[in-house]
Parts: sequence; structure tokens; C-alpha cells
Amino acid sequence: MNPFRFASVFFFLFLLYINVSAQELPVNNEQQLENLADEGQGETDDESWMQDIEQYKKNPVNLNLAEEEELRQLRWLNELQVTSLISYRKLLGALISLYELQAVPGWDIATIRKLIPFITIAMPLKVTGEISGRLKTGEHRVLLRLSQVLEKSKGYDTVEKGSRYRGSPQRMLLRYRYEYRDLLQYGLLGDKDAGESFFKGAQRFGFDFYSFHFFVRKLGIVESLAIGDFTINMGQGLIHWQGLAFKKSSEITAVKRQSPVLRPYRSAGEFNFHRGVGITLKKGNWSSTLFGSMRQLSANTQTDSAAGGEVVTSILTGGLHRSDNELADRLSLRQISMGGNIRFKKKQWHAGINGVYYLFSLPLQKREEPYNFYARGGKRWVNMSADYSYSIRNLHLFGETAADKEGRIAFLHGMLLTVDGTVDLSLLHRYIPAAYQAVNGNAFTEGSSPSNEHGLFAGMVIRPAVGWKIDAYMDLYRFPWLKYQVDAPGRGADYLLQLTCTLSKQVEINSRLRVENKLANMPANQTASNIPVMIRKQGWRTQVSSRLSRSTTIRTRVEIIWYDKKGLNPETGFLFFADWLYKPLLRPYGAAVRLQFFETDGYNARIYAYENDVAFSYSIPGFYDKGFRYYLNLSYDLGKKIGVWIRWAQTVYPGKMSVGTGQDAIFGNKKSELRLQFQYIF
Repeated sequence: MNPFRFASVFFFLFLLYINVSAQELPVNNEQQLENLADEGQGETDDESWMQDIEQYKKNPVNLNLAEEEELRQLRWLNELQVTSLISYRKLLGALISLYELQAVPGWDIATIRKLIPFITIAMPLKVTGEISGRLKTGEHRVLLRLSQVLEKSKGYDTVEKGSRYRGSPQRMLLRYRYEYRDLLQYGLLGDKDAGESFFKGAQRFGFDFYSFHFFVRKLGIVESLAIGDFTINMGQGLIHWQGLAFKKSSEITAVKRQSPVLRPYRSAGEFNFHRGVGITLKKGNWSSTLFGSMRQLSANTQTDSAAGGEVVTSILTGGLHRSDNELADRLSLRQISMGGNIRFKKKQWHAGINGVYYLFSLPLQKREEPYNFYARGGKRWVNMSADYSYSIRNLHLFGETAADKEGRIAFLHGMLLTVDGTVDLSLLHRYIPAAYQAVNGNAFTEGSSPSNEHGLFAGMVIRPAVGWKIDAYMDLYRFPWLKYQVDAPGRGADYLLQLTCTLSKQVEINSRLRVENKLANMPANQTASNIPVMIRKQGWRTQVSSRLSRSTTIRTRVEIIWYDKKGLNPETGFLFFADWLYKPLLRPYGAAVRLQFFETDGYNARIYAYENDVAFSYSIPGFYDKGFRYYLNLSYDLGKKIGVWIRWAQTVYPGKMSVGTGQDAIFGNKKSELRLQFQYIF
């Protein structure tokens, strides 16, 4: 591997870009999604945020009328910017131009550029308040997505008992959606994964997964009403958070969770939502949300004579039901959930009380492993919490204190501070005992769930000059008890330093260094007992983006990973790609092409890279070994009602005899995927 040769190509392209003319860079949250994929070792199935972006493009948020909850749904605004805009409106009245946003304290040029496609200050269109009117004047969408890996994997040919895939290799998604602005929406979704049957066997009713949602807002005292599938987001995620939530990234002011409590569920993921009824009532300064849900979950079960029958050893979240073994676990556990919150808000502060209760049809009893010593068990579970926030001038305080069924207390408190127009600070402390457990918790933590963690995060943004931005954070944490693949109480520290240079409206350069130090079992340990050692992972990434014209964008990235560089089992990873994005104005077609090379010494040095996909979808593959990858996206609008997308992607691993592992292993050195999508609007 010779990364310096590719780096030289990268910098040659950089020198070329400096002299081109273009418009503003596109809006994206790619880095945050890549971090989520890296932390969870996979992609998230939550496409709702992409649907929200499309909705904001068609119905921009009116900054002169939007309430705080509506502004918080714009993911590019932090709490200080939301309260600052509200205060500015109260003091000086309605905005008369989007250029006036530069005068709002805390609103920098970069934030305003991100928001331009999704905001307006124009006079609002007349909206229909009655349900009958909303049902007649909205927009219907039907979307069909088909995709297939063209090479046959082991699961379709295996003779292993219970492991053979029963269905076809195509993945299929069908979605119908109706929307009247953000006031009424309903829809039906069906999803079939590759390898699952369709209209036969266990899936004799067609799709393996169906989802329905009906969601209405602002009907008098009813702030929102959800029937069918929905998500619940409470406090700072210590007891319950089901929506998409980012963790550590260069967006250091995104440490605070912010979302309406009740949201419709519109994605194809088969786990992280409720099914039933939810309602939010609002009167004056008071609001309250109540919900009830009953769902069938897939789970691993086994008979335990000591427990007097069958117990659940793990709940499955992947949603795959392809083989007899996977089908045996399908919908084997019933979960009843109910709960809600009460919230009081006045001017610049709020306080809330949250609670959720679970009842399972079978007792939970994780396998007897030392790291599972504190795992929740039994048929019932309860979590309760109190959360708050308070803003004063350029300071915002927030937090949540929670308790579980056994009375174990956890808390999380944070602060956002704008020192002046050039410096922002964030600070977050969490104390979550090893024994604390939450079924649907998702807080700002190092671990995947809020448990067994004490930590302190500190971040800083500095804007030393126009077009320059420095982001930095430090996160120190420790784990009081054992974790999976860490056979001792552990600790760790993460550091990030990122420099962003916007040379003009045409060119942006982004370079970052990230260092992670974490205690883990020694890789390839040959002794009788595991020996925890400190593992260091370092990563350097530089990306250059530019539009060569009003229709063409070029983007390149180089990234290098050093895993355990001075340890016994060091690994190095390298990735380089170049993108060409083409979308001419007022034309019905567009295209995106990527050429990529990667080489790593092993899985520990894998690198994740966000990929453009068909509309309302994205991909974040993890790359390891040595190979080349390319993809081509094409889109075409047949008038205003019909859209067509085609995507072809292929990864080639020179010299390899097989690709993938387990039942998904492919004989050969290539993996190719074709994806087609059609949308009809009426």
C-alpha cells in the first residue's frame, strides 16, 4: 500500500479546485451519520430525517411564525440559536429579509447557508384547520424501491439445516404517503428484505414487515395525535429516545437532544418504534403526552427450568427473517408499553416529568456472562425521570435525572455557552451506574445505551476569521463494570481537532484528526485469561468540495486510520475517493459518480464512507481488506408527477476468493448491487 501516492493526487486536485467558480456547497450531515455507523458497526434504518428535509424544501419553515418546537426540528440549529431568534423577534419584530439573520446573535454565515433551502420569511399560505379540508388538499406519493445483490450468497445454496434462505434475493420497499404540510400525514409501508419470502411460507400476506401511521397536528387543544406507528422522545434520552440522535462529532453544540415528544414513524426499520395510540395536549404553558403500545418483537428464547419455563435471552433488532432459524424467533415476544410526560414551559425555562412502563409476555434473562451481571430481567420494567432547561442571555443549561425500576439513579447535565460571535463552548457530564437500565434509552454516551458509564465531554468552536472554523472536543469516560469484550472495568478518552476553511462560496476544505484511547481485551490473546490493554485508534481525514459550475460538484477525500499502532497487533487503513455530482438547474435529470480505492490490514482499521443513493435513502458501508469501489446514480423526472432513479454499485477485491462472511458470503471477488426506484405524486 502506498497512501502517499494517492495523497499527492488528492492535493493536485485541491490546487486545481482553488481556481474554479461555483455556488454554495450542498447541505449534509454525512459525518454524523458515519460516526453513528462506526459506533454501531452498521447503518441506521431511520430515513425519517431525509423525508423531513424533503418536506422542508417543499414547505419551508417560516422564521417569523415558527415556534420553538418547529425551529428545533431544523437539525442545524442548536438551542442557543433557537432562543436567540425568538428573543430577536420579540425585541425587533418580524424579519424583513433573510439577510437580517446575520444580525441575530449566534447565527453565523455557515449556519445561515445550511438553512437557506429550508426557511422563509414570506407571508404564509392559508392553511386548512379542519380535518376534512386537510384530507382533500394534500399530496399523495407512491414509492417503489427494488434492489438486489447480483452475486448469489451462500445462504441461497447451503444445505445446512435451518440456515437456507427461503426467499428471493430481491429487497423490496413499497411506501404510500399522504401529506398536508406538517399538519396531517398518513401512510402505509411494506418491506421485504433480501432472502425473505413473498406471498408464501411465513410471509403469506406479502411483505415481512408492514407499518402504518396517521399523524395530525394543531387541532385546538390537541397539539398532536398519532395512531399506528410512532416514536417517543423524552428528556435527554436516559429513559426513552427512539428518534435519530447523533452523538460525538464536530458539531459540538449538538450534545443536547431536542425533538417533539411524539413523532410519526415512517421508516423501514423493524424495531425502534411503538405501535398504538399517542396524544399530546397543550394548553397555555402546560403540555402533556400520553401513549399506549402493543408490539410483537423477534427474540431469542430458551427453556430454563430454574425460571419455570421459557425465557428471552436477547431481543433481535435487525428485522431479518430469511431462514428457518431466523423465522423461529420471529414475533416470539409481546411487549406492552405505556407512559407519557407532563411539561411546563415559561419564557426561557422548562421542567418536565417523564415515565414509561413495560410488560413482556416472557421474562427477560440474558445469558450468564460476567458483563451481563446487571442486565435487566423479569417481565416488567419501569423508568422515570425529570428533565429541565434554562436559558439566560448567551448561556443554556439542560439536563435529566432518571431512575429505573430498582431505584438506581442516573443523571446527565450539560451547558451551551456563546462567549462572543467567534467562540462557542459545550460541556456535558453524565453519571450512569453499572446497574442502571433503560429499555429504549439513547443518551449522549460513549456506549450504545445509557448504562455503566461516567464521563465528561467538553467542546469548543472557534471562528478566528471569515471563512475559517476550528472545532475541537475532549471526552473522558470510564466504565465501572465489565463490558462486552472488556473483561475489567475500563476507561477511555477521545479527542478531535477539525479545521474547516471556506475559501469562497465555491470551495471548502475540511481536515480533521481524531484520537481514541480505550481499554479492551488484548487482540489475538493466547493466554488462558483475557488481558485488557489500552488500544489507541488514530484517524486523519481531509476532504475538498467544490462546484465547478452551477450544475457540477466535485468532491474528494483521503482518510488514514492507525489502529493500535505501537501495540502487538497494529493495523493501518487507507481510503481515497472522488465524487462527481451533476444536477443542472431546471432540468429533469441528474447523476452522481464515485471512484474509490481502499486498503486496510484488517477489520479493526475499517473506514466508513457516506454514499449518495436514490431519493430518501443513503448508504454507509464499512470498508476493509483491499479493493476498488464505484457507483453510478441516475435520476430523471418524467414531468412533475413521476420520478425514476437507478443506482449501480460494485466493489472489487483483487485476489480474494470470497467476499463477506457467514451465510452472506459470496464466492468470487466482486459484490454488485442494482437498485431501482419509482415515485408517483398526485
